[in-house]
Amino acid sequence: MYKTGEFAKLAGTTEKTIRYYDRIGILKPSNHSDKGYRLYTDADLLKLQKILFLKKLGFELSEIVGLVEGEEDFSHTLAEQKKLISQKISSLKIVEDSITQLMKRGEGYGWADIAELIRLMNESSQVADNYRDSRDLNVRIRLHNLYSTNPIEWFDWVSSQIQFTGKNRILEVGCGNGRLWSSINKSAYRNREVFLTDKSTGMVEEVRKRFGKDVNCLQADCESIPFKDSYFDLVIANHVLFYLKDISRGLAEIVRVLRPNGQLICTSYSENHMQEISDLCREFNPMIYLSSDRLQERFGYENGKEILERYFDVINCNLYRDQLKIDRPEPLLSYILSCHGNQTEILTPQLEQFKNFLSKKIKANGAIFVTKEACVFDCKHPKALLSLLSQRK
Repeated sequence: MYKTGEFAKLAGTTEKTIRYYDRIGILKPSNHSDKGYRLYTDADLLKLQKILFLKKLGFELSEIVGLVEGEEDFSHTLAEQKKLISQKISSLKIVEDSITQLMKRGEGYGWADIAELIRLMNESSQVADNYRDSRDLNVRIRLHNLYSTNPIEWFDWVSSQIQFTGKNRILEVGCGNGRLWSSINKSAYRNREVFLTDKSTGMVEEVRKRFGKDVNCLQADCESIPFKDSYFDLVIANHVLFYLKDISRGLAEIVRVLRPNGQLICTSYSENHMQEISDLCREFNPMIYLSSDRLQERFGYENGKEILERYFDVINCNLYRDQLKIDRPEPLLSYILSCHGNQTEILTPQLEQFKNFLSKKIKANGAIFVTKEACVFDCKHPKALLSLLSQRK
């Protein structure tokens, strides 16, 4: 156990900072002495090291709360930080090389060269954002992996819905970390052109490292797909369409790149999906919302077919049902903090109280039970592009 002064000295920070972190709830002491002094452990030191590291990378304290919650050992934390530093160094090296090349050219560069340099510098500053996006996704996947009760896992089920026969060119938009392709037998896409795309450069890099030359990876937006008309036999959009700023534009782009006999496999949730977690948060504090936008209302099980009928002649929908049985509060808390609502801001000063609230719910009921309901839309025979353009006008 370390008192505040010892603890701050070990971490290379100030007692004032330690007291402030306690006050806002980001780092509470593990214990107190008989005289009321704060007492910290080696585990607290690990957590503080991670907080200070992320702060130096430019994260706000409100963002850091969600990134440091969870149960990671020291070696995992160091590996995670080493990976992030390597990405930062690599990104800055590209910027440095670009500047060096411009300097060698003397006055022989124009505004296009400067614009490219600015783009590279912006990409360098996005390393931390990519890290957060990737980690949030992994936290949410972890909760499902730990507590789903359906013996058939979601990605395995989705992959079983995809028929690759006759599909020689395949595109996945919004591929995330590429998890779906770990459930697909390599023989299914061997000798085929497979392109995995995502808006996040961090996700694309992760997929590239994960699959090597087995697939093609590139950064791309579903609302502006960088391929020519009628290029693909199959497009996959796994939990993507409801995130688009303009769903109509995204679907029109998908239809544009599909061949006349092409197929779209897309997925979404029902209104019931994970609803119990939102209800729990609102029971603790009615002001909490986990998302500023009800994704299922934008594109979901209930309205998806109606939306897709404007773009495809044949649409079939299959429903996937599962349940989470959560018997520990920590993974659930990490999941909640990874969401994109206002929960982190509200919960940060009350993390211990909220964790106790979750623990009591688990103890009272044996577990927290959460409904999982998602679906696959199998869409065939895309409508003629000219017809779609006239509809949009």
